[in-house]
Amino acid sequence: MKGAIFFSGKYGSTEQYANWIGEATGLPVFDIKDADADPSKFDFIILGSSIIYFKLTIRKWAKANLSKLKGRSRILFSVSGAGPSDKLERWVAASFPSLLLKQMEHVALGGRLDHTKVSWTIRLSLYIGSLINPDPAASKEERYGFDHVDKASIESIVQMIQRFQATQETA
Repeated sequence: MKGAIFFSGKYGSTEQYANWIGEATGLPVFDIKDADADPSKFDFIILGSSIIYFKLTIRKWAKANLSKLKGRSRILFSVSGAGPSDKLERWVAASFPSLLLKQMEHVALGGRLDHTKVSWTIRLSLYIGSLINPDPAASKEERYGFDHVDKASIESIVQMIQRFQATQETA
């Protein structure tokens, strides 16, 4: 079975994870903005997306390609500053077709916030948000940035892909 990784990111963390997963599994990696990013050419799909303003950046592309993704999508990895939580699952559910979510495993990966790469409006929004955030650690990260990108965190995704490939080969 032929598989591929399709990702949407804004500042580089999601692309880094997609490339690491591609290297570990041998799957090709496509930015959804690439002309060659056609999920209908593959038997199974891994989707990766940044979360910005509480929404998956891949959401519009996924909705536009719903018929090509249906039955093929296996894993969704999201990249953000929010760790695995009910809050994160609500953001994902609110911004992604439920038809796809039902057929996929969701894995939350840590992101990166580098204030030098974001606009002043985003920095201002983060600062204001930090003032009302009841979590002191999260408030500090909103103000000063963070880097939770960790190659080791892709291991569960790599194992899921390997199990899926092994199951398909024996079927």
